[in-house]
Amino acid sequence: MSKVCLVIGAGPGIGQAVAYAFAHEGYDIAMIARNPDKLTEACSLIRKKTGREVRAYEGDAGDARSLKTAIGRARRGLGEIEVMVYNAAVATLCRPTKLSPEQLLSEFQVNVGGALVAAQEVAKTMKVAKQGTILFTGSGFASEPAVNYASLSVGKAALRNLAHTLAQELGTDNIHVATVTVQGFVQTNTRFDPHRIAQAYVKLHKQRKGSFDIETIYK
Repeated sequence: MSKVCLVIGAGPGIGQAVAYAFAHEGYDIAMIARNPDKLTEACSLIRKKTGREVRAYEGDAGDARSLKTAIGRARRGLGEIEVMVYNAAVATLCRPTKLSPEQLLSEFQVNVGGALVAAQEVAKTMKVAKQGTILFTGSGFASEPAVNYASLSVGKAALRNLAHTLAQELGTDNIHVATVTVQGFVQTNTRFDPHRIAQAYVKLHKQRKGSFDIETIYK
């Protein structure tokens, strides 16, 4: 049976780079996005370069029901998920005094709520299998918040704490939960090229039980 990696938030950049990196490692890939038609070219390219099965599914990270449905479809289409990468985020330019509670909560649902829903869904079968990896895309904003990205800064701080608490709970079932904290702006042909960052996710996944890191700081 093929190994499966699920990437939620698979737009251009880190999401698709992570998908390619795990396909290169021999994983079939399921990608979830609000508009899967935009992933057609990426799916074809990854499939051509790696020979792995790559499929895109429609799902909204900000809607728990939609996200659960998409994960279920991915599982039925490709098989049980061994690796889940949550890369979805809303990054709106907004200072805290201009940020409404409604906007904060709406974006929090994507930045953190969706991560929780996804982790809970994939953890069900990972606990039975006594193995699995759940990875989140973090940010330097978690410890060094940016005034112009107030909502995202709040969300990334909460996401980091969520990763730590999930790691404490699920680690007893040999499930590796961790965050890749990216301390810089993603840009091709630099230290922060998405394909270089993607290797940090693969490296975390390959860590052996007893040597699990909860966080990798990429800077």
